[in-house]
This record gives sequence, C-alpha cells and structure tokens, in this order.
Amino acid sequence: MDNNEYEQQYKKEVIGFFNSRTSYDNDYTIRRAIPLLKLIQLQEGQTILDLATGTGIIAIAAAQIIGYSGKVIAVDFSSGMLAQAQQKMEALNLQNIELIEADVDYIDFPDESFDVILCSTAIVYFKDIPSAIRKWHSWLKPGGVVGFSCCSENSCEAPLIITVCAKHGILLSNINEPTGSIEKCHNLLAEAGFQDIEVKTQQLGFYRSLAQAREWNGGWFHPRENTLSKLSSEHMAGLKAEYRQQIESLVTEQGVWYENMTFFVTGRKK
Repeated sequence: MDNNEYEQQYKKEVIGFFNSRTSYDNDYTIRRAIPLLKLIQLQEGQTILDLATGTGIIAIAAAQIIGYSGKVIAVDFSSGMLAQAQQKMEALNLQNIELIEADVDYIDFPDESFDVILCSTAIVYFKDIPSAIRKWHSWLKPGGVVGFSCCSENSCEAPLIITVCAKHGILLSNINEPTGSIEKCHNLLAEAGFQDIEVKTQQLGFYRSLAQAREWNGGWFHPRENTLSKLSSEHMAGLKAEYRQQIESLVTEQGVWYENMTFFVTGRKK
C-alpha cells in the first residue's frame, strides 16, 4: 500500500469512527474543549475559524461570545459530527456559524482572513502538523491568535498498546508524539512564526471500570502508518489478550486510571 492509498484508508477509518459517535457530547468532551476558549479573549465582531469542529462544542461557545456581528467558520469531514452541530445550532437559533464539510488537511483560505483560529484535540490527526500551523499563521490577521489543545505523549491507551506490541516485535509510532510535550507544542508555534506562546496544562484523567478499560478493538489511528492493519486475525487476537492482561494488572479499588494530561496552547501572530 503506497502513501496515497494509506492516507485514503486512514481518512475513511477516522470518518467512520467519528460518524459512529452519535452521542459525542458529554462532561468529558466538553471539559477538554472549553478551557481553550478561556485562554483567548474573544471579542464581539471577530471572525473565527474552528478546524475539526466535531459537534461544534468550541464553535457554538465562540459564536455566543462574538455575537451576530461576528462569524464562526467551522470545518469537519465527518457528516455525522456536523449533523449534531447543526441540530444544536438550530436549537439555539444561532445564525453566525457556517458549517463546512471538508478535509482540514486540504482546505484553504485567503491570507489574513481570521482573528482567531482554533483546533480542539484534533491536531494530531493532521498528516503534516508543522505545515498546517504555518498555513494557520498565514490565514490569521496581524495580531490574530491561534489556539489548539492536545494530549501528552503518555496519555490515553497508546503507550500501553505500543508496549504490548513492542514485545511482539511490532513497532508503532505514538500519534500524540509530535505534540506530546510542552516543549514540542511551544516549538511548533515558534517555528511557524508565532509569538507570546503559552502552554497551560490540565489533568483530565479519570478512572474507568475494568470492563471499559480492557476493551481494545485492535484499532490504531495514525496519519502516517498503521502496522497493525497488516496482521492476521490470530496475531491480533494474541495482542488483544495480552493487552487485557496488562490492563487487569493495573486495576485498583477505584478502577483503571485513564491518563489524560492535556495541553492548551496559544500564540499570537505579530
């Protein structure tokens, strides 16, 4: 499978995954999104771009702040996510949000179009993160602000899956690695020309039940590679069994801890 074929398959899997999440909004998904807005002092009348908007959690909150003299353009390639966003917009009678179904890796806008660009928890899905951030810089007006959020390299299930697979000679790359530390987040913005960069951290981890934690469907999202897609069903069954065994060794009276150290990153265009 060449790079183009892999990218098409990857995008298809990601879209399918998010289209299947018909009740996406909950306390956790909201708590990991809204803090990004609190770091950016939105003003009435601003023009906002929300990339990978999902169900519009950030876009709707921003639209309510900037008022009807402002506008939010919200982009996502999941029709299922956008349908949920549309329902919420209609319920709130919001007229200042434009939803665009498109791949954020390929969409383009004129230079200096936006006052603020946001991307909540989705930057790791971009195929070329440095290139994406450089484009964001060009799309911002002078003095404009970018804000994105992401997880630490040690968050979610990825580290344990990587460890289990490594025991079987299977090397996986952590999707959170490019933005997986405060330093990496800072450097990505600095290299794109942003100034006044800040990285705030917040622990959003929680305990799950053993039944919830031990379930791994064998999936692995990564914009550049997925070694697991080439494995036989027998080989995958062995990996899943070892994963469950490792999870069971981590259980406590409170359950199994789900690590989620989240970075909220902002920077300003000069």
